[in-house]
Amino acid sequence: MWAILKFDKKSLSLLKNDICKKLDKKVEFYNPKIQLKKNLKKKFLNNEISLLNDYLLCFHKDFSKKSVLTSLKYCRGLKYFLTDFINSQNEIEKFISKCKQNENSSGFINPSFFEQKKNEKYEFMSGPFKNFVLNIFKENESAIFGMIDDYKITVSKNNYFFKTV
Repeated sequence: MWAILKFDKKSLSLLKNDICKKLDKKVEFYNPKIQLKKNLKKKFLNNEISLLNDYLLCFHKDFSKKSVLTSLKYCRGLKYFLTDFINSQNEIEKFISKCKQNENSSGFINPSFFEQKKNEKYEFMSGPFKNFVLNIFKENESAIFGMIDDYKITVSKNNYFFKTV
């Protein structure tokens, strides 16, 4: 059964170790990430960003037992378990499946994971148009057609990350 944990970003390794010790190391963790490349003075830096920010997906067969959750309540680095995760197992599994289908060979989520809608505004998170706002007016399987101010541009869906504005 999958559980969703909110954790302290500084103490993730402590949290994982504590949970593994208490649950006989038969625990699976999943934290999908995206990789953004920054260009600083002719050098490229890779920046990893967690898709779930400070949430972590954790699988163990005994998470349905209240006693197990109570024993994990005071692990170092754990803020809390999200409530009602027991009723959301199908949605959690669908999300994990979609993430794993859209991972590259390094384990990072591809831009194709995200869905863009026409007539919406998005801000570039990567590439030469970083921090510019794109208004999408058309898209096909591989490209997005949009406007930045008064300029029409076409960008590949598979190369850039966007966030909604």
